[in-house]
Amino acid sequence: MKRWLIGLSCVLLSGAALAAGPAAVRKQVQASMLLTGTIVVAPDGSVRSYAIDQAEKLPPVVTGLLAKNIPQWKFEPILLDGKPVAAKAKMSLRLVAKPVGDDNYSIGISGTQFGQQVPGESITYKDQVRPMYPPQAIRDRVSGTVYLVLRVGRQGQVQEAEAEQVNLVLVDSDKEMGRWRKVLADSALAAARKWTFNLPTSGGHVNDQYWVARVPVTYNLRRLGEIRGDGYGEWQPYVPGPRQPVPWIDDPRLLSGSADALPEGGIHPLERGGLRLITPPGGV
Repeated sequence: MKRWLIGLSCVLLSGAALAAGPAAVRKQVQASMLLTGTIVVAPDGSVRSYAIDQAEKLPPVVTGLLAKNIPQWKFEPILLDGKPVAAKAKMSLRLVAKPVGDDNYSIGISGTQFGQQVPGESITYKDQVRPMYPPQAIRDRVSGTVYLVLRVGRQGQVQEAEAEQVNLVLVDSDKEMGRWRKVLADSALAAARKWTFNLPTSGGHVNDQYWVARVPVTYNLRRLGEIRGDGYGEWQPYVPGPRQPVPWIDDPRLLSGSADALPEGGIHPLERGGLRLITPPGGV
């Protein structure tokens, strides 16, 4: 365990900008791991089974944490014709390690997201303009992820767009981090407002007046010659941003789950009637 703690300490510090001083850095930087898998929920809302993708890549401390917490989860029962039924869904989990003292870290599940795109029943990209990496962010080597919430109308165009959260791989003053979050968010929003979508052709939502989805937009710089794996099952530096309200959402239940528990790429529909966790995930 000591070796693992030392390794995690290196991860926590390696991605940080040290201008704020070592003490400040240790307080702000966390380490994060994003995992995916599937879950089966019984009619009474208890967990019947779950599977984590590429579990062989995960350290024992992580698999132990999941085994301790996931079986204890409870969900709102899924109803079909007024009767509770079993449900299976894809899931993604954000694990976070926070420093709590010298070479000690508190590890937990900070967020969850459940659901999946069903072919023909969800919106898909028709024309996706690539976001421009802001030149000032390139110059100062700022990386991060913008989590957008979009409302798509029946013409396939984006009616509303909001940056719900912006996470950075950077430690600086609150003022500077706020500025960088706005820079990345503005870039992502400018691109997203130009996107167009194919509409659902089947399923229960085919006649909806609009569709709501979360979309992660990642800005990630690589140094010349740097080779990276997929990063799955590895701790990454992580500075979460504050979660912002989405004023045009008429049902706050649509935003249940954690924005930054979403894997990169793709569109993540937000629909009424999906799996909703009602117990704490086991967070730090």
